[in-house]
Amino acid sequence: MGSYLNPGNALFKMAVNSQIFVDKSMLIDVTNRYLNTMQRFICVSRPRRFGKSVAADMLAAYYDRSVDSSALFEHLEISSQKSYGIHLNQYDVVKLNMQEFLSGTKNVDEMLERIQKFLIFDLLDAYHQVRFRDEKSLIQVMKDVYSHTGHPFVILIDEWDCLFRECKHSEEAQKKYLDFLRAWLKDQSYVALAYMTGILPIKKYGSHSALNMFTEYSMTEPGDMAPYFGFTEDEVQTLCETYQMNYEEARAWYDGYGLIQHSKDGDICYSMYSPKSVVEAMLRHKFGTYWNQTETYEALKLYIQMNLDGLKDAVVQMLAGETVPINTGTFANDMTSFSSKDDVLTLLVHLGYLTYDSENETVAIPNKEVSQEYINAISTMGWHEVMDAVQASRKLLQALWNMDADTVAQGIEQAHQEISILQYNDENALSCTINLALYFAREYYTIIRELPTGKGYADICYIPRKLYADKPAIVVELKWDKTAEGAIAQIKEKQYVNALKEYRGNLLLAGINYDRETKKHYCIIEKLIME
Repeated sequence: MGSYLNPGNALFKMAVNSQIFVDKSMLIDVTNRYLNTMQRFICVSRPRRFGKSVAADMLAAYYDRSVDSSALFEHLEISSQKSYGIHLNQYDVVKLNMQEFLSGTKNVDEMLERIQKFLIFDLLDAYHQVRFRDEKSLIQVMKDVYSHTGHPFVILIDEWDCLFRECKHSEEAQKKYLDFLRAWLKDQSYVALAYMTGILPIKKYGSHSALNMFTEYSMTEPGDMAPYFGFTEDEVQTLCETYQMNYEEARAWYDGYGLIQHSKDGDICYSMYSPKSVVEAMLRHKFGTYWNQTETYEALKLYIQMNLDGLKDAVVQMLAGETVPINTGTFANDMTSFSSKDDVLTLLVHLGYLTYDSENETVAIPNKEVSQEYINAISTMGWHEVMDAVQASRKLLQALWNMDADTVAQGIEQAHQEISILQYNDENALSCTINLALYFAREYYTIIRELPTGKGYADICYIPRKLYADKPAIVVELKWDKTAEGAIAQIKEKQYVNALKEYRGNLLLAGINYDRETKKHYCIIEKLIME
């Protein structure tokens, strides 16, 4: 066993022995499918703390032929698969964390030299009986070992993209790094599997698309890897039952990353949760912002304050709960080459600050935890009009509960004036204004836009989560240049409240109209009791 060659199974054993361990071993069934094929090059990109390193540790423990890992895997899901016994502990494994090498060196040349030096050291130490053609060439040493043993290598590279994140302005360094990886991996028969993980997809460089042999599995194209990074709804429900935590609250705090896996049997949509946050919430028995603590909000602030046309409008709309159209095709897979707001928004998807809907090609803020990170960033950016609306939302929500229609109308009026950057010419813009004006409602409510009712769609429904059953449900109908009375009448006529027939408690009906001529908002609030 070496430091980088055949590192053993100790790290995965720690994961399995942890208080919370979620079985993601079926990932191995996917990698086994691609072993020793033309599809053996895999790059998985996910946000930080989404289980990438644990997965790499698991693969090392499974493939490493220097140890017996059967006791670790015999109770995991993968053990029931046909491929399990065929590949268990049958390969020489090379496992590298590129951040370790980058942090320990001064430049890319020194980094690459150290990688080769340390790997060659482990290989010569393990296979001292082999006659090597060139002991200074990593590629030749690995060829000679493979020729001698007949065992190809499984190469695991964690934090593969750290150089692109830390040396983001050095194109020369990035190209040297890509050239090294290409020469080491591409068309080499000693590679049974090359598996890389990082935050960013592989950098696009024209002729230097050096790693075009890799199949990429990202936040925008998750493919077969969709369920293996992050926690699924079923996994979180099980944890909530075990730790006696409210699942509805866990969903509000940490859900929202929709990943679609396409297959011949149809598409499967996985709603993924941030694993770091879920684990912390379960162990601490308290919902809060945990994923955010792994990186300062300054990282988000850096990107959303860029002066690109439409970027601020898009952020404000998403903060209000809206989705925003996006074209992900122009993103260069780095952290500096931004030609439009779409490039910035695509980066935020890969960083975990947005979720991407591939069917509708839109992005949104995924959950309450991430939304708070936007508020933290915006509070220091000079977007005073947005922060004023958010801070005023507490009082506005209280006025709504109190059925103070005049105060509600005035509050929406104020929010409209403060976020006048949004085009205000239809009910969608009015909806965006109201959702931002009532931003604080997400503390208590599940908010549903266009709730189907059987006779149409209620514009906005606020349904209290179980922990806040003392709060009234709210049905809001919006009108543009008509009347608030007409809005209330439509709620009753089309029986929108029937969509809440399972709800028991107080229900508020709010009709809101914007008069284009007077440029004023009008509100009527009525109360019902659902029995």
